[in-house]
Amino acid sequence: MDRLTSLAVFGKVVECGGFTAAARRLNMSVTMVATHVQSLEERLGVRLLNRTTRKVSLTETGKYYYDRSAQILSDLEEADRAASALTTIPRGTLKLSSTAAIVRFLLPIMDEFMKLYPSVTLDLSISERMVDMVEDGYDLAIRTVPSADNSLISRKLTPWRHILVCSPSYFEQHKPPTTLADLAVHNCTRYTYYPYGDEWTFENGSGERSGVKVSGSMVTNSAETLRYLALNGQAISLAPSFLVSDDLAEGRLVSLLPEYRGVEFAITAVYPNRSHLPTKVRLFIDLLALRFAEHRKWMT
Repeated sequence: MDRLTSLAVFGKVVECGGFTAAARRLNMSVTMVATHVQSLEERLGVRLLNRTTRKVSLTETGKYYYDRSAQILSDLEEADRAASALTTIPRGTLKLSSTAAIVRFLLPIMDEFMKLYPSVTLDLSISERMVDMVEDGYDLAIRTVPSADNSLISRKLTPWRHILVCSPSYFEQHKPPTTLADLAVHNCTRYTYYPYGDEWTFENGSGERSGVKVSGSMVTNSAETLRYLALNGQAISLAPSFLVSDDLAEGRLVSLLPEYRGVEFAITAVYPNRSHLPTKVRLFIDLLALRFAEHRKWMT
């Protein structure tokens, strides 16, 4: 039988002074009440109650067991109340992982969240590689490329595309490319985790895809490093729109082959497949979705 239920029934028998009164309080048959108590006694190998035709009383062992079990049941009720409170008032630590490229968008959201929910502590780690959510104990990861782990749940925050860019000074020593094929002879620095490897992939206005294999003097997992090289006129970069939008607007970088668009990706909130998502995680994801929706126009 369920041990916790038996403990609760035993406690009620003691408090009510008999099986019949306990049965009425528990809305349970007298036979079932007696069965629960007998189950405990058989499990322990001791008698907990002295039974007479008029009343029951605790044995010495029964009194010790009642005192301890009553405390256990009280602690369990307190744990239930605390867990219930956490579903309405977020508390504790929210462990996050993100790529460096989108930290500047996350910081104001994190600041807003901490002001809204001061009982939550944010623990942010920066990693370009997708972390092991379960093994490393992360509640949430915010990624710019899809996760290969199908056991994780993803919520799309905003779409984005790559833009082919370089500095105007790059053309002082190199002829501008006029076709995708021309990129094969240029210094094209590459991002380590680009999903298509060394084949830069694009879509035309009709949605048809085409690609070109590229090579260059740098392969790195740092998007900021690629941006730096492009800004200094050393290379052509296939850059995330959200990373270089200001550079394009202010003329530090120029867009190449605008008739070709990078394949659409999405910034996503990724979390383990849980039947009951903690309130602190759900609220943070909702805030992420709201704020990233405001960036959607220029991210694409």
